[in-house]
Amino acid sequence: MSLQITNLTKKFGEQIALNAINISIDKNEIIGLLGPNGAGKSTLMKSIVGSLKIDEGEIIFNGKNITENEIETKKNIGFLPENNPLYLEMYVKEYLEFVAHIHQISANKIDHVIELVGLTPEKSKKIGQLSKGYKQRVGLAQAIIHEPDLLILDEPTNGLDPNQIIEIRNVVKEIGKEKTVLLSTHIMQEVEALCSRVILIHKGNILQDCPIEEFKGKYESLEEAFASYTAASLPS
Repeated sequence: MSLQITNLTKKFGEQIALNAINISIDKNEIIGLLGPNGAGKSTLMKSIVGSLKIDEGEIIFNGKNITENEIETKKNIGFLPENNPLYLEMYVKEYLEFVAHIHQISANKIDHVIELVGLTPEKSKKIGQLSKGYKQRVGLAQAIIHEPDLLILDEPTNGLDPNQIIEIRNVVKEIGKEKTVLLSTHIMQEVEALCSRVILIHKGNILQDCPIEEFKGKYESLEEAFASYTAASLPS
């Protein structure tokens, strides 16, 4: 798995959402993508998965330019967006069969994925009948069913209760043993529990890209480090 982002720039009118971003990922790891609201995290993730057009720069995934090889690169990326769009009238297993069909993969994998994300007790229900925690698991299942090399998760535990958060974290940790996971979150305990590396983005610029211990450095906690880095004025 390799992902090379070079001078990625994205503007919305006069606003610069991403300012010549450079990121290199070349091994299986769980990476925490941090930043205040409006920092550019979602724009970056949507650019990687190809749902936003790139203004300048390029993204090379597994040796291929994502703009020139859209279908091929998307086959190897899984994405769980923050709003987790699901077909609420479909049954859990029916929905995952639909996703498997889109990816042109065997429906035999569905039961394994259902078990992996802890959906077995709910697999015969309609998605609309599920709690938010179980809906998140369905979203995770659709993101990993095709065994992507890169999994991108945007606030996967947002709005969940403490037990659900721990359960989703455990699933992500299991996936991260074999895949690269880019995880956007505001919850520092989540970063500490899951991530080996942190990328901190603020006002469209990358302020830090380093191992988690280096990010924490001299500070008492990740929260303190985050507050200090994002409060500091950016170089001109």
